[in-house]
Amino acid sequence: MKRTIWTLATLTALSCVSLFGADAKAGQAGYDKSCKGCHGAAGIPSLAMAKAMSVPDLTSAAVLGKSDADLVKAVKEGKGKMKAVTTLAGSPEDVIAYVRTFKK
Repeated sequence: MKRTIWTLATLTALSCVSLFGADAKAGQAGYDKSCKGCHGAAGIPSLAMAKAMSVPDLTSAAVLGKSDADLVKAVKEGKGKMKAVTTLAGSPEDVIAYVRTFKK
């Protein structure tokens, strides 16, 4: 039983670092340049932007509950009214690591 709990705790910790070395600090520059205009400085869009473009609150459980792969896919391919981000400063993985710091 203790081994199972330890294994689950280890896997949970590893899943938090599933971006294999993604750097949240480096991701901030990419976020500020390519994402902040719509998603807001702290991941919370303005009410007007949220209504007009259906921009999600990046601090919400619905967004933060998605896998890293799903979030990277949204950046690379676009989602809803958001077009693919092709001129991202830095890697999408770093930006997602930065977005993961937006916990409520």
